[in-house]
Formats: sequence, C-alpha cells, structure tokens
Amino acid sequence: MNIVRPLFTFALTGFLATFAIPALAQEEQALVPLPSVLDFTRGAGFAAALGVSAEFETAYDGADETELEVEPAGAVHYRRGNHLFFWEGMELGWRGRLADHWLVQAGVRNEGGLEPDDSSEGHLDGIQPRDSHVVGFLEVRRGLGTQWRNWVAARLMGGPSEFGTLGVLAAGHRLGDQTDGTGTEIYAFVTMGNGQFLDKDFGVTTADSRTSGLPAYQLSGGYRSTGVQLVHRRDLGDRFHAIAQAGVERYAGDIGKSPIARRDTEFELSVALVWRF
Repeated sequence: MNIVRPLFTFALTGFLATFAIPALAQEEQALVPLPSVLDFTRGAGFAAALGVSAEFETAYDGADETELEVEPAGAVHYRRGNHLFFWEGMELGWRGRLADHWLVQAGVRNEGGLEPDDSSEGHLDGIQPRDSHVVGFLEVRRGLGTQWRNWVAARLMGGPSEFGTLGVLAAGHRLGDQTDGTGTEIYAFVTMGNGQFLDKDFGVTTADSRTSGLPAYQLSGGYRSTGVQLVHRRDLGDRFHAIAQAGVERYAGDIGKSPIARRDTEFELSVALVWRF
C-alpha cells in the first residue's frame, strides 16, 4: 500500500464518479475487488497499461513547500489463476489471492532519498544527501465479510542498515457495489519505523549541523504517523482508465519537532490516465 497523502481531491473524485462514462460490464473476475489492488489482465494472461500521471504533493516529508509533477505512468501484469506478477512504477513483485479472503503481496521497490535541492527555498542546504535504496516488502490483507467490503492489513518494508525498517497497519472499506476493481475505497493506516528509518528522513547528524546550521537531532524508533487514503478507479471506456488518489498523513510529535519537519502534516493528490493494451 502506498503511504500516499484534501478537499480538492474529494471534489475531483466526485467529478470522475458523476461525469465519467459509466464502467463497462465485465465478466472477468478481478484478483481482489479493491480499487487499491490493480489487475489489468481481464482474468488471465499478459496486460500492459501506459499513460500519464499528475501529482500535487508536499515537496518532501515534513516540507512546507509543494510541487506538481507530471510523469509517465505504466504497469505490466501477468496473471495465472489467483496469482499475478507485476511491475507497477517503482515496484516489482507478486500478489496472490489465497483461500478467497487472503491477499499476499511481496517484492522489491525503489525508495527515493532526501536531497538538499528537494527544497527550492533552501531549507535543506548543507545536509548530506540521503541515498535512494532498493528495498523488499511483504504485505498481508484479510478480507472481512463478503466481496472484500472491509479489510485489514499489515505491511513490512526493509532494506540496508542505513534504510532501516517500516511497518504499516491498515484497515479499509470499499464503497459501492462494483466487484471488478473499479469504484471508491478509503482506508486508514498507522506507520512505525526503527531509528534508522526515521533518521534518514528527519534526523540531523552532527556533520549536517555543522554544514547546514540546523541543530543536531536524532530519533529513536517507534510510532511514526497516522493517515487516511482515498482511492477512486474508473473505466472511461473499454481500454481507458482513470485512477485518482489522495490522502493526508500526520506525524508523531517527536518527528514534528525535527528541524527538517517544518510541518507535522503532509498530503498528496494524484491522477493517472492510462490506456490498457
């Protein structure tokens, strides 16, 4: 699950739901009937999607600056039965539906680092760049009741020692009656990280302090943040799809006191339009 980040998003989602072309009836069974779990395969075989995404978000974790990015968007899927192998942007992995009510996902993803030029206003000048890392992840979701109307999940992500580990607990609810993966979904999440994970985004080393003028600051592991995420996915035709996401995340008090965290809340809004091949 992405840790993705208010009112504008809800307005955009409402626009898509109200004015978009109604979703076409599909006989295929989605791997899991949740907008947050992609499956472009129509039930079996290979599928690819290519398009463009626009993201309006906080410039970096804890920033009081925002940025708008327009980038290519794409995915490649191969499904056989209840197992799907995927490449989706920065993630490569496998997901499978087990015993109907369980979804397991595992793979690798690229996690970007923190760079001084992430702040256009110079708030990070002088800090040492934090490297990006390829890390592993494992996620387990459990559907509650019929048709995955509600679910709970746990996710663990870890990498090299300088990256650390992150844990996520989440609970979600799917709105509407669609079971083909389209519709609207909302979920809440809580994140926890060890000291290395928190320091890579919010810590200030003694060397950083000397070169940046920021006071040295070190974090211990534990509770990181709480957030809410909204996902809306819609078919705009047989092969044209729209995916809108938005969320808000609030950091723990000790993170909010970091010299890097100029705000203790961050947000993100994204819209992707893709063509399925």
